[in-house]
Parts: sequence; structure tokens; C-alpha cells
Amino acid sequence: MAQINVYNKEFQEIDKIEIRDDIFNIEPNMDVLYRYVDMQLTNKRAGTASTKTRAEVRGGGRKPWPKKHTDRARAGSIRSPIFRHGGVAFGPKPKEYHKSLNKKMKKLALKSALSVRFRENNLIILDDLKFDNPKTKDMKEVLNKFGIENKKVLIVLPYKEEGYKNVKLSAKNLPQVKVLIADNSGQNKKNIDGLNVFDLINNEKIVLTREMVNKIEEVIG
Repeated sequence: MAQINVYNKEFQEIDKIEIRDDIFNIEPNMDVLYRYVDMQLTNKRAGTASTKTRAEVRGGGRKPWPKKHTDRARAGSIRSPIFRHGGVAFGPKPKEYHKSLNKKMKKLALKSALSVRFRENNLIILDDLKFDNPKTKDMKEVLNKFGIENKKVLIVLPYKEEGYKNVKLSAKNLPQVKVLIADNSGQNKKNIDGLNVFDLINNEKIVLTREMVNKIEEVIG
């Protein structure tokens, strides 16, 4: 099993923990990573784009000019797509965009994304990260001590409790920082809400708490 350092908020190494190679140190499957991200982005599409056909545009009931003897092409309606203010030919209509992956592929994609960040030395493990009050200044201090203030950072926390919520609020005004509270304390304990491949790949530095590592190993191991 691979080992990784555990730090406190002051960026002091306080411990080492073993992490499972079958989760954090596998050979990344780039095909499954692509499929997962493609599924995520596709499922975010609203599918509400809509245009009107010639049958739906208002007006055009009268034939614009006689069929013959005008030296003009025949026209049955001024709402034809060839006219200004006419309908749209082959335009978009509301549709549902949906893709899915089976559970095995989703787990493999998460393991691959975590392994990519671990192999790049972009995975940071904290003993814990809680704030008594929501303050952007406190979050900036933590980022500065770790030397990641100018990086895109994803912080993943385990529970929806006050100290962790304050961390999320403290990062709200920092556009390069995203905080996920991956709480699976509800009925469905086989999923970690919020933890997803796109955020793991889209952010350069991944910050997990020691407890979050245990949850990940428990749920997707």
C-alpha cells in the first residue's frame, strides 16, 4: 500500500497514512474517464432550445402574390423559411439529453481520477479542516501556507456540520476554490454525494481530510 503525508492547517506534517493502491494508485483508464466526464456534461444540458417552424410563426395566412404572371417565384406564405421573419427550417426543439454509465464504470472513473492526482503529487491530505466562523481571510491563510493560493483547488469534506459549512462559506468569494461536502449520512450510504470525476479532473490540487479518505475507501473500495 502506498503512503502519503498528513498535514495540519499550518502545513506541518503530523502523520503518515497508508492508502489503498486499488483506489488511489491504479493505472488510470482514460477511456472511462472520458465517458464519465462526457456523461456529466451531457446531463447538465437543459435541452430547452427551441425555434418556431413556419407552421408556428404568426401570420402568413394570405398568399403573398398570385401564382402566375408576376415574373416572381411561386410563394404560398410569407412565413416560409426563405423570408425574413419566417419560420426556421430544421431548428432545435426541446429534447432530453441523457447518458448513463453502470456502477462499475463510475467507480473505475473515480479511482482513475484520484490515481491521476496522486501520481502527480497533487493530492493533499489534512488531519481535519474546520473553521469556527466563515471568513475568507482564514481560507486564504490556509491556501498560502500550502502554496496553492494561485491553483485551482478542490476541497472535499465528509459531513454537513457547522465547522465544515463554515469552510464552504469561507471559500465562496474565491473563484479558484471549490468546496464539496460529500455527505453520505442519509439513507443511500453506497454513494458519496457530490464527489465526481469532472471536479477531480478540472481542479489541479485535491484536498481531502483523513476521514474523507476513509469514507472513499469504504464506499468505492
